[in-house]
Amino acid sequence: MAEADIPTWAGDLPGVPEDGGEVAWSGPRSWWGGPLDVEGLALGSTAAAGRAIAAVTRRAVSFDSAGAAGWFGSFSALRVDGRPLAAFAPLSGFFRAADGWVRTHANYPHHERALLAALRAGDRDEARAAMRRLPALDIERAAFEAGGLAVAVREPGVFPLAPDDAWIRLTHLGEGRRFEPAPGARPLAGLRVLDLTRVLAGPSATRLLGALGADVLRVDPPHLPEPPDQHLDTGFSKRSAVAAFGDGIEELLPGAHLVVLGYRLDRLAIHGMDPESLRERHPHLAVVSLDAWGEAPGWRGRRGFDSLVQAATGIAHAYGRDTEEGWRPGALPVQALDMATGLGMAAAGIALAASGRSGWAHLSLIGAARELLALGVGPGDPAPLKVPLREIDSDEGRLTYAPPPFRIEGEAVTYSSPPQRYGSAELAWL
Repeated sequence: MAEADIPTWAGDLPGVPEDGGEVAWSGPRSWWGGPLDVEGLALGSTAAAGRAIAAVTRRAVSFDSAGAAGWFGSFSALRVDGRPLAAFAPLSGFFRAADGWVRTHANYPHHERALLAALRAGDRDEARAAMRRLPALDIERAAFEAGGLAVAVREPGVFPLAPDDAWIRLTHLGEGRRFEPAPGARPLAGLRVLDLTRVLAGPSATRLLGALGADVLRVDPPHLPEPPDQHLDTGFSKRSAVAAFGDGIEELLPGAHLVVLGYRLDRLAIHGMDPESLRERHPHLAVVSLDAWGEAPGWRGRRGFDSLVQAATGIAHAYGRDTEEGWRPGALPVQALDMATGLGMAAAGIALAASGRSGWAHLSLIGAARELLALGVGPGDPAPLKVPLREIDSDEGRLTYAPPPFRIEGEAVTYSSPPQRYGSAELAWL
């Protein structure tokens, strides 16, 4: 089937003409099922990245539904010596409030401490009891003011989406630095990518760039280490270093082609690492960034994660169900907002770098939520689907994983290396 048979939001990306590159997909149109067309979001965002790959390679790109499903569910599919990964901490999830439900996120220790402080609770049991006594919006407000993460579960249509906000917002386009991959090398060989991202959306984008041959250097701050399982899922085909913003990162920028940012822009600006500051000092750079809430009125610049955006925008309500203890909200079958945004980031980064352009591309998780809600009801009864899995040895053990979804002229895109030991790389380009 052709790309035209599925939604796509690539927009007017530089170097990706409407008639440039053939992208085809095969397989069923529905496999997860449920009240929303998550498959449409997955296929459309995968096709957007595929178009960018086709433009840079000038070769036919294809993918199938099973590959897209595996990419979107990579965290759930990953096994370490047969062990599944730990997805959420005990204080991350849905909790009853006095008048409804809230969704919390406390996977990082500092976020758990902030949430406990907001609730004036000494431990997790006290936190649950406190939430039962408080209105959901009061919990949301207190968590935000304390630097924690809790969002009231809203019905669809209540949250103030910004309908005119493009899925990929491009600004400050200019002349950049071209890279020329060696003959026979992977399509992005020679592209140097500085990865300053966290959790899933940004790291999944740079994971794909690494699989396509880019030299991806992921740098994490020493005071906020990434959870080990999160690092394993998104650490394929990249190197891992640990350094503060002022300790050698600036020296990497003259040699970089692309910088990918996953931190809140106001925090980056304190260190001069926001897109405007980066491009003022290094105008050759292409920069791709994301945030949670986009231009949503009153929410711009707030902390956020995929699960919280689902709660705010009504997605969690749409997936709610009746249980023996009454109605409770639900979640998407995969972290679809993260993964779709990551594919959009990869598409923008490939398009900018491959066309030799500098500039800034920005995406948001709420933008992906808006596109999902606009797709409406799912396409029909789900078909059985077998996700492809591969195995590779790593420093942490034998990994079973879902590979990248793309084929170029029929040849599968593969990871060049397993996740490297966390923080093991030097601050230098290959």
